[in-house]
Amino acid sequence: MENLVSVIMGGGKGTRLMPLTTERSKPAVPLGGKYRLIDIPISNCINSDIRRIYLLTQFNSVSLHRHIRQTYNFDPYHRGFVEILAAQQTFAGEDWYQGTADAVRKQIRYLQQPGIDYVLILSGDQLYRMDYRQMLETHKSSKADVTIAALPVDEEQAAGFGIMQLNDEARVTGFLEKPKTKKELDMVRTEPAWLDARGIESRGRTCLASMGIYLFNRDVLIDLLEKTDYQDFGKEVFPACMRARRVQTHLFDGYWEDIGTIKAFYDANLALASPNPPFSMDDYSAPIYTRPRFLPPTRVDGATISGSLIADGCQILEGSKIEGSLVGLRCTIGRNAHISNTVIMGSDYFNTDPRSQIDEKDAPPLGIGDGSVIDGAIVDKNCRIGKNVRVVIPEGTPDMKEFGPLIYRDGVMCVPRGTVLPDGWRIEDHA
Repeated sequence: MENLVSVIMGGGKGTRLMPLTTERSKPAVPLGGKYRLIDIPISNCINSDIRRIYLLTQFNSVSLHRHIRQTYNFDPYHRGFVEILAAQQTFAGEDWYQGTADAVRKQIRYLQQPGIDYVLILSGDQLYRMDYRQMLETHKSSKADVTIAALPVDEEQAAGFGIMQLNDEARVTGFLEKPKTKKELDMVRTEPAWLDARGIESRGRTCLASMGIYLFNRDVLIDLLEKTDYQDFGKEVFPACMRARRVQTHLFDGYWEDIGTIKAFYDANLALASPNPPFSMDDYSAPIYTRPRFLPPTRVDGATISGSLIADGCQILEGSKIEGSLVGLRCTIGRNAHISNTVIMGSDYFNTDPRSQIDEKDAPPLGIGDGSVIDGAIVDKNCRIGKNVRVVIPEGTPDMKEFGPLIYRDGVMCVPRGTVLPDGWRIEDHA
């Protein structure tokens, strides 16, 4: 894998994840109580023996840069790096990144260095575990110019993906973005027997969706970027390659989730906390790496916890009840609080840390106060929720409805980063 470099796209605005992306880029959004989204593709690279990783950033990237700097430092014997390539003005151009392909084009000089034969393009906002060595083997054995990872989906799911049509050799011969009608689906349908014959149980899935993971021969990629003005890999570069180059698929049948919306983020996090999670975080053969924080163990005093994950450094006091939820780092949950179906991202500081102090008079401490009830919500980092606060979604709430600082989006109540809810605050009083 020494002649392969990985390029992770981390520059999008992440508007569908607002308000979680108001002050941070999408790859920097916390995941699973103690990780960030960007840890997933980087960990996949490390576990696949890829040690040269470029991360392209643009919007709200300060916290992402800080996380990368504090987390990924290779020893000098492996010649590895995770290098941040931020959008910048140069003599060659003064524009921001105009799309995924344009972002790579603006940093193309890093791919033109000696000793690079392959370039792996990844997204910074997907949850999955993949060994890219297998994808490279597929690419080399098929003598492909481009290989794209393909996920079997059923016809209902197909409406949200770009769907590929293949020949018997798994070479891409057609592509259709988000097919919806029966006629469109018939054009790109894959026979279930074809999947079964390749060791993947079809289980009613008849479409192969693009996962947005591309492996290019380096010279092919550079030629495409230099001779065209294509701005996006999925919408322009990939369809163009399909017509002029040999484009192969690498079949993948594991868990994969695109964390592009509030609903997807919420569901994926709560799934991690379920008794039989679809994505395992304790796979010793392919661990997820993140920043080591050296936090104390979580203390639980007389609380009831079921179907939940609790991160390091938390304090959960007597009488509290936590059901089907995820509790992030350094979170304090007071006495007799009731948390259900909720993602709490935790805090950057303990309440004993001087940096946790704010100027707002009579503001509650960081965490969840005594007697508070929260159901069906995402509570972003550094929130101060006082005593006897009630955050329960009223029936019939329309999408994008605001309740004071809170916003209801995609069926989830979002409590933005740093929100302060005083003692006795109730969502019903702000309808």
